[in-house]
Amino acid sequence: MTPIELLAPAKDFECGKAAVLAGADALYMGGPRFGARHKASNSLTDMARMSEFAHFYGAKVYAAFNTLLLDTELAEAQETLWQFYEAGVDAMIIQDMGILEMKLPPLPLFASTQTHNMTTEKVQFLEKTGFQRVILARELSLSQIKTIRSHTSIELEAFVHGALCVSHSGRCYLSYALGKRSGNRGDCAQPCREPYTLLDPQGTILEQNKHFLSLKDL
Repeated sequence: MTPIELLAPAKDFECGKAAVLAGADALYMGGPRFGARHKASNSLTDMARMSEFAHFYGAKVYAAFNTLLLDTELAEAQETLWQFYEAGVDAMIIQDMGILEMKLPPLPLFASTQTHNMTTEKVQFLEKTGFQRVILARELSLSQIKTIRSHTSIELEAFVHGALCVSHSGRCYLSYALGKRSGNRGDCAQPCREPYTLLDPQGTILEQNKHFLSLKDL
């Protein structure tokens, strides 16, 4: 049986250090830009420190580079990916498929959950494209994951703890529509966590101050 890797998020070096010392096999963390968690950005120096520390204990570090890019950012994005490589990370987690057209460092590519990986066909496509791992959509059931596993040979990653989005992974535009803060650009304001009042077509209040869009987390 293939051994299971226990992977933990690392907001910063201290969080990553704690996870490694607690037994995590690998970490994922964002760099200076282009990560899906804007408030969890790290300098390249800290990425290098984290890689060195993790490798000392036999753990790995994956760079989260999983936002959509603007055309004006492509040159900077490519430079940053090479800086990740120089910092010693072990793989890159990406969302924007335009990255595949870049001159990339020799690192494994992981398809972020932000790429909406819900079907066997999508995972097969990513496998043929050259990805080493697919991070599955958080909405999948165990039976759906089992079906995908039986029809693919690529590495699969699945979330077992954390927040769930009311929209399909990687397909939420509510934050941008309400406040011009895009979840696909690492700046989700999480409006789904706010209370709302439900009205009927005549304006009669049916429910007041309820969390209609906030799902029960994993």
